[in-house]
Amino acid sequence: MTFKDLEIIAPIQEALDSKGYTIPTPIQQQAIPILLEGRDLLGCAQTGTGKTAAFAIPIIQQLFNSSNTQKRPKHIKALIVTPTRELAIQIADNFTEYSKNTHLKNTVIFGGVKQASQVGQLRQGIDILIATPGRLLDLINQRLLSLRHIEHFVLDEADQMLDMGFINDIKKILRLLPEQRQSLFFSATMPQNIKDLSQTILNNHETVTIKPKQATAEKVGQSVYFVKKSDKTKLLIDLVNENPNDTIIVFSRTKHGADKVVKKLAQVGIKSAAIHGNKSQNARQRALGAFKNGELNILIATDIAARGIDVSELSLVINFDIPNIPETYIHRIGRTGRAEASGNAVSFCDVEERAYLRDIEKLINQKIPIVEEHSYIDDSKESNQKAPSKQKQQARRKGSVNKGRPKNRYSK
Repeated sequence: MTFKDLEIIAPIQEALDSKGYTIPTPIQQQAIPILLEGRDLLGCAQTGTGKTAAFAIPIIQQLFNSSNTQKRPKHIKALIVTPTRELAIQIADNFTEYSKNTHLKNTVIFGGVKQASQVGQLRQGIDILIATPGRLLDLINQRLLSLRHIEHFVLDEADQMLDMGFINDIKKILRLLPEQRQSLFFSATMPQNIKDLSQTILNNHETVTIKPKQATAEKVGQSVYFVKKSDKTKLLIDLVNENPNDTIIVFSRTKHGADKVVKKLAQVGIKSAAIHGNKSQNARQRALGAFKNGELNILIATDIAARGIDVSELSLVINFDIPNIPETYIHRIGRTGRAEASGNAVSFCDVEERAYLRDIEKLINQKIPIVEEHSYIDDSKESNQKAPSKQKQQARRKGSVNKGRPKNRYSK
């Protein structure tokens, strides 16, 4: 199947052709026909499956086909709500690319920056608005925008919305939307609270699920290091030094932890940058831009800030902290091994994180290979694997981090 088989109108098809898009992804194949019929949709799909195009293309097509060519003030007809600034910007960029041969206009609004330029864009008149919840409600409360003309509503990354505590903001937004609208609800995971929320948004909807519980990309090599918490930075430094040309995202559980890793790396001459919620929007965008264009090859990120990062050639994901939510592991390692590329994901697991590791392995239904020979073996008796003997541990500590790995640089 090609995009032409989906009956995409010529202006959008030309934009897709210019980007070299010919074969739709599974979620695009299934979702686009449903949405072009005007149906509501519940989509469960992981990061990197192409879901932005799955909802952007039919929204653009429906707005283009129903638009009035007479010059008149524009009203916001489509609203996409997403949790982070980075993801909002990425979605807006995609809408701009797909609609470049139409008269439709979009803009993006988010907090952390002055509102003047965003308000200026709104006053010029737009058709499609991409927004984070806080800034959206702020501008509504100032009566600088209205949702009463919305025809298409998308709630993207719903699971992350709830993790970030946006549930009350979402409920406020829902009360401001017209009852007659097309609603789209996307989430990478579908726990019960997400299902319950979807029922308040959708009406007589269709469901599209892409690889449910397909927890890891086949092309991503996975491994875990049992290491003391105090030795994690040393292990990270060794891995970075042994693979100086690799592009690496290191995941920290906390903002403070991310900043601390950046400082520790800087002390040994390794340049990196952190992105998290306490960083200014400009600082985050500069770091992300430097990472994408190759000026910087190590990014330290929290999970929330990492939503929206899309790097085509990412060599390695490092879980400096094991996530306490198993699904988060899926999102993290999904940053590598995209499209036709391969990649690796390694995890540093201290004794307090062993239970998190077991939860992850239960979710993905597989054991993550253990790197048994490295310089910082954790000899804790609480390991969920049999602890090696003292003599073997001492022998291993004499070797390098990557000693004895026949499969790849990061795994056993």
